Amino acid sequence: MTTTKSMRCFVLVFCAVVLAMGGNALAATHPTKKAVVTTSKSKATASKGRTALPNRTADPYLGAIVVDAATGQVLVEQNADASGFPASVIKLMDMMVLLDQIAAGQLSLSNMVTVTAESSKIGGSQVYLKEGEVFMLEDLMYALMIQSANDSAMAMALSASGSSAGFVELMNKKAAELGMSNTTFHSVHGLPPASGQAGDSSTARDLAKLAGALISQHPEIIKYTSTQVRNFRPNAPQPFVMRSHNHLLHEYPGCDGLKTGFINAGGYSIVATAQKNGRRVIAVVLGSKDRKVRDAKAIELLSKGFAALPPLPPPPPPVVVPVVTNLPAVVTTGEEPLTASETPHMGWLKIAGIGLVIGLAVLGIGSFFMKKRSRNDF
Repeated sequence: MTTTKSMRCFVLVFCAVVLAMGGNALAATHPTKKAVVTTSKSKATASKGRTALPNRTADPYLGAIVVDAATGQVLVEQNADASGFPASVIKLMDMMVLLDQIAAGQLSLSNMVTVTAESSKIGGSQVYLKEGEVFMLEDLMYALMIQSANDSAMAMALSASGSSAGFVELMNKKAAELGMSNTTFHSVHGLPPASGQAGDSSTARDLAKLAGALISQHPEIIKYTSTQVRNFRPNAPQPFVMRSHNHLLHEYPGCDGLKTGFINAGGYSIVATAQKNGRRVIAVVLGSKDRKVRDAKAIELLSKGFAALPPLPPPPPPVVVPVVTNLPAVVTTGEEPLTASETPHMGWLKIAGIGLVIGLAVLGIGSFFMKKRSRNDF
C-alpha cells in the first residue's frame, strides 16, 4: 500500500514538472502583450535624432487651391492659408534657384557635380549616390524631379552654394521675392528635421505662387516634371530606373507636372498642373492623410479649375494699314487727268523753256539780217 502511494506521488510530481515546462515553452513561442509593447518602444528609439513634429494633416486635406497659371487668379480655394509640412514638394524651390543661376550664367546644365560624403548619406528617396561619383548637373536635376532624390538635392546644393545652409538662404530669399509670406525653408530636401531643427513649412497658396512663377519664368521645368521614367547611370551594367511619384501624369489628360511630397507629420501633398486647349491651371493639395485621396482630390480640383476659367477676351479688331500705290494723281477739272510729270508747276517750266528757245531764235535771225544790211551799205 505504501508503495502504491509512493508511485502516485511520483506520477503527480512528474506531471507537474512536465506541465510547467510546457507552459514556459508555450510562453516563449507566443509572446504576451508585454512583448508587443517592447517592440513598439524599439520603433520609437529608431526615430531618435529627429525633431518631433506636430501632425498637420486632415481628411480630405489640410488646404487646397487652384489658380489660372497665366494670371494667378484664384479659381477654387479651401483653407489655402493653413500651414503644413510640404515635404519633397519644396524641391520645386531647388529647381527655381538652380534654373535662376543657369539663366544668369552662373551654372550650366553640363556642369559636373562631384558627390560628397554628406550627399551620399542623406537617406529617404534617393538614387544611391556614392562619394566621389561625378554626374552632369542636368542628370541630377532629372533625379530630383522624377525620383525625388534627396541625395541629388544635397549634391546640387553643395555644388551651387558650397553649403546646404547657403542654398537654403537662397531658397528663402526667392520665397520672399515671390511673396510666399507664410513659407520658411530649413532644408534642401524636405525630410523630417534633425534633432533641434525646425521643419520646412508652407501653405497651399504659397506653393501655388511658386509653381506659377516657375512655369512662367522657366517653362523648361515641364521637361523634367513630365518625364515618367528615365534611367540613371544609363551606361552602367544595371542602370537605376527612376519612376515618377506623380501618378497624375498618366491618370489625368494634359497633366505634365509638378511634384509630390510625403512625411508622416505632414501627410501627402502635391502640386499638379495640366494644360487643355492652350490654357493651364495649377492645383495644390496640402496635408492629405491618404495618397489615393490626395490624388483623387487633385484630379477633381484640376477639373473644377478648368471649368471655372473665365472666357478669353474677344480678339482685337484687325488693324487697317493704308496702302501706298504708284497710281497717277487725279485732278477733278473735267479734263484728262494729269500725270505726275504734267502737274501745273511742271507745265509752266516747260512753257518758259519753249519761250526762251523762240526768243533766242528770233534774236539770231534778227542779228543775221542786220549784218547783211550793214554789208549792203558799203
